[in-house]
Amino acid sequence: MTSESHRPIRIGISSCLLGEQVRYDGGHKRDPFVTGAFGTLVEWVQCCPEVECGLGVPRESMRLVRVGPRIRLLTAETTVDLTDRMEEYVERRVRQLAREDLSGYVLKKDSPSCGLEHVKVYDARGVPARSGRGVFAARLVEQFPDLPIEEEGRLSDPRLRKNFVERVFAYWRLRVRE
Repeated sequence: MTSESHRPIRIGISSCLLGEQVRYDGGHKRDPFVTGAFGTLVEWVQCCPEVECGLGVPRESMRLVRVGPRIRLLTAETTVDLTDRMEEYVERRVRQLAREDLSGYVLKKDSPSCGLEHVKVYDARGVPARSGRGVFAARLVEQFPDLPIEEEGRLSDPRLRKNFVERVFAYWRLRVRE
């Protein structure tokens, strides 16, 4: 057996999905699929962009807001603009993740930092449209266009879950051969 066959399948994941109490309200969103059956087959590389960029727990919730042509990351009540802070962190973290030998990523749905699709973007009147992508998720997809990436909410669908797992294992097999 070669050393490559012992190379772990490393998957990036939003920390809250592993039960880490990093959410804005001090809670978590532990996901039974990722911490259960799938978790026994992979090595997790966890990340919470909001905590890792220096925001505390608990903290004011955030949301994506369209300001002119740009989408900004603002705190929900006090409207503090955290966009630049988050984008600076995301650039550093994505460079680090490039060295982590990842074969997939599981993100937290609906998150203004980690949501992959249909994240609420508020207009100037405060009306939301499910048209956004979280700041971290957007950069992750841009940097790793071939990496299997999915939101935990979609993994509750057996067909989508099976497809994601198959893509992760196929990606890992291709990387082992490199």
